[in-house]
Amino acid sequence: MSLLRDMCYPAPHELALAARALAGEHPARVRLRQVGRSRGGRPLWVLSVAGRGGGEVLVVAGAHANEPVGGATALELARRVAGAAGNGPGWHFLLCADPDGAELHRTPRPDSLLDYHRHFYRPPGPEQPEWAPALLPPDRLPPETLALTGLIDELRPVLQVSLHGTDLGGSWVQLTRDLPGLAEPFGKSAAELRIPVETGASDAAGWASPGPGVFVMPGGGVMGSHSEDTRLSTWCHRGTTTAIVEVPMWASDLVADPARHPDPRGALRALAGRLAGEAARVAELREGVGAADPDSAALLRAVDWTLRLIPQVTAAWTGSGAAAGTTTAALASLDAFGRRLSLRAAAMLLRAVRAQGHPAGPGLDRMVTGWCEEFSARFRARPVAVATQVEHQCRTVLAVHRCLQTGQA
Repeated sequence: MSLLRDMCYPAPHELALAARALAGEHPARVRLRQVGRSRGGRPLWVLSVAGRGGGEVLVVAGAHANEPVGGATALELARRVAGAAGNGPGWHFLLCADPDGAELHRTPRPDSLLDYHRHFYRPPGPEQPEWAPALLPPDRLPPETLALTGLIDELRPVLQVSLHGTDLGGSWVQLTRDLPGLAEPFGKSAAELRIPVETGASDAAGWASPGPGVFVMPGGGVMGSHSEDTRLSTWCHRGTTTAIVEVPMWASDLVADPARHPDPRGALRALAGRLAGEAARVAELREGVGAADPDSAALLRAVDWTLRLIPQVTAAWTGSGAAAGTTTAALASLDAFGRRLSLRAAAMLLRAVRAQGHPAGPGLDRMVTGWCEEFSARFRARPVAVATQVEHQCRTVLAVHRCLQTGQA
């Protein structure tokens, strides 16, 4: 696959071109169709590989604009299942759930965290296709969400897999229900590919973990580091069994250390204090910055949403019982989560002010540069090749499906 050989994260239009070519190679089994349009009018493409029984599988890529590996994984998975015997399930790949966001966040070949953040964009929660139902009433859902839920209604998949990525850390899987046996192939793949398994993922804080890096959503449904209810997300639409597969762009072994932290409460207080201080610096620079064009308006909405989220996070970290049973890995995951929140807000604000020639630009540039360097140094970050990220996600998706089939047998 040339996009992987070039170490490149594909753009939505590149995904569509590659998918069209694959459909041309396998006209009897593979087809590409449009299932809707984004708010900006961009097409939402689904690539389907026909099977012969065994239910349907839906794979969703690009739900978060800043996590570009999913599209490459979807294409590679489609190639593999298209080339295999056709006696398995039908596979369907939503190539990019948020093409508008993906066009605003374009880092096809980031060679450092700083390079990645200089072009960073992640929309506010209500504008994210998977999370919008947890934050908006049904009559205000964006067209991307409606296309995704409509696809689930149409296919009624036995399995939905959402492909995600993290900037720095390790790999983990979140499940809407336990799939016994998944931890072993997941861990084996990560070890072979030198990807750390994130054993205390902040997104799954307090969730049951049947094996290292595998987490099962609780009945209450609240996201680990957020206040949204996962039961209202598209992951749980129609009660579908869903797996969310995360893989890092840069790896850090700190998120895989299972040792008990000597002072988790003190560490959490320190993390909360640093995050609050960094957010205050960004908020001060945000004052008086207006939107000069649609792109800067989108960036500033995302900055403001992130700044509103941060007090919720710091309150959760300093609340009673927040640090109970916390491991070194979990503290490292929370440390990374906090750093990326303030860094993302600063990076998006920098993009908005740079386009206007705003006087806050040079100071923001120095701040973003320094925070990226500190983040990378603190976690001893090492790059994970695009092809390696894709291989691990492919292996994990296929392992999830095998475990589901074994449980249903």
